[in-house]
Amino acid sequence: MLLSQHTEDKIEAGTDEAGRGCLAGPVVAAAVILPKSFSHPFLRDSKKLTSIQRLELEQFIKNVAIAYAVKKVTPKKIDEINILNASFLAMHKSLEALHVKPEFILVDGNRFKPFKKIPFECIIKGDDKYFSIAAASILAKVERDRYMQRMAKKHPHYSWETNMGYPTKAHRASIKQFGTTNLHRMTFKLLAENNQLDLFDR
Repeated sequence: MLLSQHTEDKIEAGTDEAGRGCLAGPVVAAAVILPKSFSHPFLRDSKKLTSIQRLELEQFIKNVAIAYAVKKVTPKKIDEINILNASFLAMHKSLEALHVKPEFILVDGNRFKPFKKIPFECIIKGDDKYFSIAAASILAKVERDRYMQRMAKKHPHYSWETNMGYPTKAHRASIKQFGTTNLHRMTFKLLAENNQLDLFDR
């Protein structure tokens, strides 16, 4: 069962990112502040939901959230500052865009860069433990998938409408055959058959 709050009396924002392990496209992060009494029987880690479930929950989250924001960091910026820092930047941008200032931040994962001296806690697998992080994971995932599906129409050789830019064998084969685009992350091992990128969750 997911928890609605980590603290008793503070305004909490959950934040999470999507697309960290991709070969192409931006990394997208969301920040969400939910009502203290929030609960939902099916809201959980976005990777454990179907695309239809995520779309339905996206609208529900946007309707009930006290505040939410979704922001992305470009492949060019990812290459400049590395994917870990780009993930932090995307989270910071989403937190900055909230129209309600959080007093505590719940972060999915085990690392984070402090944001405006606001207290935070990193929660490993937090998107399956706290509603606010799960909600952020869904908003980030849906927005990123939507973007990559649009980009697939401009770059039809890479099957982004199904692989969303992740390092599938077919994606790598297309890079080898057709070369790269301006959406590919040039500092990643785009043609390697086996590397750490393959271990990231889709």
